[in-house]
Amino acid sequence: MNHADPSTLADLVLVAHALVVLFVASGPPLILVGVRRGWRWVRAPLYRWSHLAAILFVTAQAWFGQLCPLTLIEAELRAEAGADLRARGFVAHWLQRMLYFDAPLWWFAAAYTAFAALVVGLWWRYPPRRGWRSMA
Repeated sequence: MNHADPSTLADLVLVAHALVVLFVASGPPLILVGVRRGWRWVRAPLYRWSHLAAILFVTAQAWFGQLCPLTLIEAELRAEAGADLRARGFVAHWLQRMLYFDAPLWWFAAAYTAFAALVVGLWWRYPPRRGWRSMA
């Protein structure tokens, strides 16, 4: 059996991580714009529950001093590949620069808590529609 290169898998995990961050970060602006423009999908329960669960998961991790599982998987794959982080590809380099930066863990916990409060506030102000996948 031919196994995938660990550095390629690490790049895929990095892209998946960036997409999760984009999903979480884009939620509040999309909800605000979508409600005003009548986009029904921004009040769909599946979207809203997924979004709420994602930010609450990230916030809980920060409060417990844990790193994101995607960060850990990527780091393990890069270590397995013996990759020098300076040798990664262009896209991986810039995605990592956008996702990772040095700050104390309390800073992340505070930032994620504030963002989670915003998401909960939007949930209260613009609740999801009834029904698990309702688009009406």
